[in-house]
Amino acid sequence: KMCGGKKSYFAAAVCIITLTSMVTLSYLRLQKLSHLPRIIQESSRCRGKITNSTITALKDNRTFIISPYFDDRESKVTRVIGIVHHEDVKQLYCWFCCQPNGKIYVSKAKIDVHSDRFGFPYGATDLVCLEPENCDPTHVSINQSPHGSIDQLPRFEIKNRKAETFSVDFTICISAMFGNYNNVLQFIQSVEMYKILGVQKVVIYKNNCSHLMEKVLKFYMEEGTVEIIPWPINSHLKVSSEWHFMQDGTHIGYYGQITALNDCIYRNMQRSKFVVLNDIDEIILPLRHPDWKTMMSSLQKQNPGTGVFLFENHIFPETMSTHMFNISSWNTVPGVNILQHVYREPDRKDVINPRKMIVDPRKVIQTSVHSVLRAYGNSVKVPMEVALIYHCRVPLQGNLPRESLIKDTTLWRYNSSLIMNVNKVLNQTRL
Repeated sequence: KMCGGKKSYFAAAVCIITLTSMVTLSYLRLQKLSHLPRIIQESSRCRGKITNSTITALKDNRTFIISPYFDDRESKVTRVIGIVHHEDVKQLYCWFCCQPNGKIYVSKAKIDVHSDRFGFPYGATDLVCLEPENCDPTHVSINQSPHGSIDQLPRFEIKNRKAETFSVDFTICISAMFGNYNNVLQFIQSVEMYKILGVQKVVIYKNNCSHLMEKVLKFYMEEGTVEIIPWPINSHLKVSSEWHFMQDGTHIGYYGQITALNDCIYRNMQRSKFVVLNDIDEIILPLRHPDWKTMMSSLQKQNPGTGVFLFENHIFPETMSTHMFNISSWNTVPGVNILQHVYREPDRKDVINPRKMIVDPRKVIQTSVHSVLRAYGNSVKVPMEVALIYHCRVPLQGNLPRESLIKDTTLWRYNSSLIMNVNKVLNQTRL
């Protein structure tokens, strides 16, 4: 009798497990089906106004679209970089218009709010939509509903649709210039250092800056070094200049820096062999190699399959200076002269120095500021004897006497070409 009882228990258990699996599978299948593109309309042509602004608010005012990118690294999808309210936005749909047959497909978007929100209600978000199989849409519209008229929706061009060959080796992403930025001398010195190290493109997400800075940016844009992406985020959201949420009614941290960094990676995915994520007051200084190209080829040889290289940040306080390189013609230009700041703060006990990155953009799915959140391949911490980040700013350990700081003149290796190049810019911009 006992035996029979055991058997029936076993049968029931098998039954329950089978049923659960079937329900789960059919749920997953339904989920997948619900995300598959389906035809909802046919029209002779694709209407809707094409938008060219960097940040576009949808009607709900809880969703902001930056830009869609074609991404076929796993399946054929359109990945839309955006900003959404992490709780209030529940459903979004991609509307694809297929030319020349004029069929309009709707796909339910997978809404993927990045895990690094730092407590703010709005966060960087990927809206991922499966594309129709038999068409390569050039534009997409985003809507809260799978119903309605496409003519009423703004249309966004899907970038990275055509494969390109790399036009540059290194692109730097400066994620947000704001606060009426006016550190002109340090900006010029940084850009000239980047160029010496091998950078061909500096992409700046510009919120605002001083008139003098505008003049410098214009010079660099005409030269072809700088690309400006307008970043009027504060006309859409209450921005904080802090990176973590202070319960002060702000919506998003640090001028939407994380969203800008993700956009910059996708924007340069097919144009640039490497993308460098650091701030304008930071320079990755190689200690063993003359420039980044030789450094990166050596690092890639040692770390095959690695797409993310992390460099340790070190503070060179702008309050501690040397009398060397006090160049009189520079004294009238606002900002810090980095050549005079070669004392770095020692490491603090129990404090991990933050890192910034050089990445292979084709291996990155989502990035944060100091690390990537999702990527194909490994991340590697580059040892300090290979390279470090020279970060000239206000001190973090302000009470240290000069004797406790470490004199580090790595930057001076580049002094003659740096001085010559900075003078050239100052002459040409008549600063």
